[in-house]
Amino acid sequence: MNMARTILIVGTADTKADELLFIKQCVERRGATALIMDVGVLGAPPFTPDFSNHAVAAAADSSIEAIVALGDENLAMAKMALGAVNLTLRLHRAGKVDGLLALGGTMGTDLALDVTAALPLGMPKLIVSTIANSHLIPADRLAPDLMMILWAGGLYGLNSICKSILSQAAGAVLGACETVVKPVVRRPMVAITSLGKSCLKYMVTLVPALEARGYEPVVFHPMGMGGRAMEALIEAGTFVAIFDLALCEVSAEIFSAPTTAGRTRLEAAGRLGIPQITAPGGCDMIDVQTWRELPAKYRERSYHAHNRLIASVQMNVSERRRTATAIAEKLRLAKGPCVFLMPLHGIEEWDRDGQGLHDPAGLAAFSDEIRRSVKAPVELIEIASHINDSAFSEKALEVFDRWVASDKIPRGASP
Repeated sequence: MNMARTILIVGTADTKADELLFIKQCVERRGATALIMDVGVLGAPPFTPDFSNHAVAAAADSSIEAIVALGDENLAMAKMALGAVNLTLRLHRAGKVDGLLALGGTMGTDLALDVTAALPLGMPKLIVSTIANSHLIPADRLAPDLMMILWAGGLYGLNSICKSILSQAAGAVLGACETVVKPVVRRPMVAITSLGKSCLKYMVTLVPALEARGYEPVVFHPMGMGGRAMEALIEAGTFVAIFDLALCEVSAEIFSAPTTAGRTRLEAAGRLGIPQITAPGGCDMIDVQTWRELPAKYRERSYHAHNRLIASVQMNVSERRRTATAIAEKLRLAKGPCVFLMPLHGIEEWDRDGQGLHDPAGLAAFSDEIRRSVKAPVELIEIASHINDSAFSEKALEVFDRWVASDKIPRGASP
């Protein structure tokens, strides 16, 4: 294998020297280069890092002395995080690093999340953390392609379990560097949000239709991290248009559901002026974990268990109106073309007549609040169909084609 790769290892060398040096050995045994960046502020490390904490502080236009003088560990690490981000980006842009591995407890993880979020999709990035995949970490701190592994038994000192974890992490980031196929844009890219085909089906029509028009559609599953990944890629300028047709992560944030993508969901495209076609797919449900006892406030509601991980309860009328208002408020800030498609006969497969979440009165209330709340410059288009009917997909494509014809969206690539 050709392992001529350079891995940047980030950690606090004053407290994690043995662990950092062990990872460096694991990387170098595979023929790759390992560079250590010290982000500690508590003292001098017992070895000489490739990038000292003084260099990190300087990258934040500060000094270690000034950072220590802050007298607050949270403020100190936030300042070091800024320096680590700036220095890492400088190294990446110069082509000097191929992948990143960071390790830490809550302090090191907090810093590492900033660094990995700043790096582009396709650069392998892995965090070894004592709080990996914890609910302490909000969705909007996570890079779209971040890998995490739990630092089991690794809070203080090397041991056989810790070595097993750290060596796996080194191998994982090296393997990712060796095999990654970085995104290469050959056709304009278009984002689509959708739940699985048992709930929302329009992507079955939209994907081939967009491909035939010379675009590359990318479908995101809006279960928290899916929407977070899409928002991050929108921020990076990846897409020429957005079909954001499943806005259930917006309501998830409102009602503290586990599928939230954070407070800024449905904001990047509008703020950046990217054309967006939106719709309320799945916005009649509140997601819950199937494996947890259902909260008392939901026990009298219609309930759909999708699998052993996720289930949904039906929203009541006031919750639907609140969701509609929140969506309209976010869309109203759009600086570019924006359409809201309102399918009047249903917004997910399980709300059809005869299905468990069928609720005509609730749907009517949502539709009424959308009419009340969606204002110019957002264009409201009501469709006398279900969201999974062909008429809905056809209308979405009609809007898209209209924007292409008026040069609001770049034309697709020729075959």
